[in-house]
Amino acid sequence: MPQPQDHGEKGGTPLKFQHDLLLALGANLTSYVGAPEITLRAALDLLKNSGAVIRGVSRFYSTPAFPAGNGPDYVNAAARISADWSPDEALAVCHGIEAEMGRERVARWGQRTLDIDLIAYGDQVLPDAETQAYWRRLSPQVQRELAPDQLVLPHPRLSERAFVLVPLADVAP
Repeated sequence: MPQPQDHGEKGGTPLKFQHDLLLALGANLTSYVGAPEITLRAALDLLKNSGAVIRGVSRFYSTPAFPAGNGPDYVNAAARISADWSPDEALAVCHGIEAEMGRERVARWGQRTLDIDLIAYGDQVLPDAETQAYWRRLSPQVQRELAPDQLVLPHPRLSERAFVLVPLADVAP
């Protein structure tokens, strides 16, 4: 449930609502700030600088690249944040931070300096339950070839990825 937060002067500024978001963070390449663990910490700072309130951060986990053999091991983590962003604004903030850390979108599931996935936005299902179910049911082969052209929440691959679920359990058991 969104929580009101006063962001203005007394008496005249409307309340902005803080939404609960769950993020998955990962990296397996060095960015301009350093090794993957340092990059994840810098990304969390950039989230704060963008207006997020960090409510919890998981431990950092070393996990094999996905799919198997797809580069160096990853450092993965999860974060629970609050922000007054819409779902699309949250995605734009995450993509902007990825780009700032040198993320290049060359290959689906490729190696990367930083990946920030919006896993959940409160209890919203976007764009609708039918579309979410469609993306959740896709075969692994089709998943490699297709990417949604719109934000799908909760993340449709969440239940299949221990590298997301394990860190997520630290912040949203």
